[in-house]
Amino acid sequence: MRLANNWKDYEILDMADGRKLERWGKYVLDRPDPQIIWKNKSYAELWKKADAKYFRSNKGGGHWENITKVPNDWQIKYKDLTFNIKQMGFKHTGLFPEQAVNWDFMIDKIKNANRKIKVLNLFAYTGGATLACAYAGADVVHVDSSKGMVTWAKENIVSSNLADKYVRFIVDDVIKFVQREIRRGNKYDAIVMDPPSYGRGANGEVWNIEDSLYDLIKLCEEVLSDKPLFFLINSYTTGMSSKVLENVLSLTINKKYRGKISSGEIGLPMTGSTLVLPCGIYGLWEDE
Repeated sequence: MRLANNWKDYEILDMADGRKLERWGKYVLDRPDPQIIWKNKSYAELWKKADAKYFRSNKGGGHWENITKVPNDWQIKYKDLTFNIKQMGFKHTGLFPEQAVNWDFMIDKIKNANRKIKVLNLFAYTGGATLACAYAGADVVHVDSSKGMVTWAKENIVSSNLADKYVRFIVDDVIKFVQREIRRGNKYDAIVMDPPSYGRGANGEVWNIEDSLYDLIKLCEEVLSDKPLFFLINSYTTGMSSKVLENVLSLTINKKYRGKISSGEIGLPMTGSTLVLPCGIYGLWEDE
C-alpha cells in the first residue's frame, strides 16, 4: 500500500467504531468511514476536540453539526499546493488527502520528462491532480460534469498561485468530450481519471463503472500522443480489486505502448499509531 504520509496540514488523529477524527488545518472533523469496523478508540480524549461532526441520515445523505464556529471555507496546504476546504452535504470536504501520493508521482514524472507535457484530467473534481500537474509545468485540460466542482477547482488554482499556468476547464460529460477530442485530433501525453462508481453527465448521461470504464479507456487510447508519459486510474468503487485496473491497462494501453504497469491500494496513516486507513485503489501505466 502506498501511503500519503507527507502531510503537515492534515492528519488522522484517531479512528474507531465507523468514524475517523481528522485535523484539517485548524479544524478537527469527525466523519463516518465504512472501513473502520473496529470499536476501540486509541485516544478517547481527542474526540472531545472535534469542531464539527457529520451525521448520516437513515433516509440517505446526512448533515454536519458544528460544535465550534467553523467557517464556510478554509485553506490547507500540501507542500506548495493550496486547497479550499468546505463542508459538503455528503460528508465530503472537497479533497481526498490520500491522493497526495499520486500528486507526488505526477509532479516528479512531469518534471523529469524533459519536454512539455499535456495532461487530460477526467472526472477531475476539485482539481487535486490538475494543481499537481500544472505546478509541475504541464498544460492541463480539466473535465468534470459538475459546474460547481469546476468552479471550486478554479478557486484552488488561484489559491495555489497557479493562475498563470495553462489550465483549460471544461464542464461536460467525459465520454462525449473524449469523442470530440478524437474528431479534433487533439493528443495528450498523460491521462488521469477518477471515475465514480455511478454518475450522470451534464445532460443526464448514465455512467456505471463496470459497464463504462473499459470502453472509456479504449477511447482514451485514441487521444494519447506517440510518447505517452503515464495513464493513471483511481477508484473508490467498493469491491473492485486494483488487479482489475491493472488487467484493463494491460489489455489496452500496454498493447500499443510498452511500459510498466502497477496497481495497489492507497491509504492514510494514523498519527501515533501503526494503524492505516485504506482509502481506494489505483492502476498505473507509465513509460519505462
